[in-house]
Amino acid sequence: MWEGFRKRESGEMRPRSFASRVRSGRIASIDLSNRKEVVSPHKGSVNSLQVDLTEGRYLLSGASDGSAAIYDVQRATDYEGGGLIAKHRCLFSVGKHHEHGHKYSVSTVVWYPIDTGLFVTGSLDQHIKVWDTNTTQAVMNFKMPGKVYGTAMSSIATSHMLIAAGSEDVQVRLCDIASGAFTHTLSGHRDGVMTVEWSTSSEWVLVSGGCDGAIRLWDIRRAGCFLVLDQSRSQMGRRPSISESTSKKGMVSQSLPTGHYSSAKSLMHHKKTPLRPGIKQLANLRKNQIVAKGTMVQRIHPGMSSSRSHATAHYGAVTGLRATQDGMYLLSAGLDSRFRLWDIESGCNTLVNFESTRLQSGKAIQMAVAEEASLVFVPCMMSVKVFDIWTGMTSRTLRGHFEAVNCCYYNRQDQELYTGSNDRQILVWSPSIPVIAEVVLPPNPSTLKIRKPL
Repeated sequence: MWEGFRKRESGEMRPRSFASRVRSGRIASIDLSNRKEVVSPHKGSVNSLQVDLTEGRYLLSGASDGSAAIYDVQRATDYEGGGLIAKHRCLFSVGKHHEHGHKYSVSTVVWYPIDTGLFVTGSLDQHIKVWDTNTTQAVMNFKMPGKVYGTAMSSIATSHMLIAAGSEDVQVRLCDIASGAFTHTLSGHRDGVMTVEWSTSSEWVLVSGGCDGAIRLWDIRRAGCFLVLDQSRSQMGRRPSISESTSKKGMVSQSLPTGHYSSAKSLMHHKKTPLRPGIKQLANLRKNQIVAKGTMVQRIHPGMSSSRSHATAHYGAVTGLRATQDGMYLLSAGLDSRFRLWDIESGCNTLVNFESTRLQSGKAIQMAVAEEASLVFVPCMMSVKVFDIWTGMTSRTLRGHFEAVNCCYYNRQDQELYTGSNDRQILVWSPSIPVIAEVVLPPNPSTLKIRKPL
């Protein structure tokens, strides 16, 4: 620890690197909190969790008893054990007895990304509802053609307010909060859509995972999906960074003498000589059309009718999707008990060997990613597995629930993990040494300093 302080003081370590190092150390020591407890009002299994993206303070939960609740995870409602255990009870909840409440299980909950004034719930009663936090009333209701399995809103969108919804219907539907209507219907899956995820680098790109084992990427400005992930297409390791690729290009250009550069360029130009008219037309014909029973049929879209259209990412339903913060990679989980890391740009499986683990069947799971420590938290039956994203090694196994875990959410602001389970409990996992009570011993033991909260 003091080595890091010394390097930061001397300027050898940048502020961002120092902060990342401290966060990584805290995440590595994460364990079941013995000083913080969320008191769940739910009478059924907790299916979905999310902390608001603006303040990082309010936790939203949805459960199978048809209820949704909100908690303040930074300000406790009361204390126990002489003030050592902080109890966080729900600020309010909406259930079946509410005039606008869901009739059946709430499968997914999402905060409105801009502020905490709205939140969205999706249910197996085939309805998606938008709630006003201040009045606890449903201000909008979307009727879906089937049970709702997953919803998502883009955290970076500035041009739209769309709710992506996956249901037992084969189509992904986009609901517009501004107009109160469906704006898009994305067709391509051959079975129900279990999970949806917006890209973290583009507000127009949506990822969907279906019961047919396919993962499709959509640009909502165009018709059809533009990429279907295929588990047989693979690449080894991580993609080289921009700085590395730039340096390699510079080395290649420097290695060529001035006289040889023009000759190399002319050689490359010579290799790209145009084809003869007949061959060129045949190549374009094969590229844009397919032959069926002696007739030419126009191809609808590369992602819809090509051989890759029926490619699968998992041997079974895709139950979980999570994009990395930089938007370059995608993590997926399936009923084949496999986790995969995908390079979004190339659409290739990176072949990271994650440990095969038994997953809960028949229900979508919610994964969480801690970018600072390159860790992913995955619900695996009654425990939460912590994997290293780039090596696939199991870092830790978090045990505390008595029944299957359905969801987990990582709060980057407090470095805390929240998990929901079929045992109707919401557990808080935090660093073993809290920031407010972290004691730092200076080199001179005669003095003692207590670090204040950041």
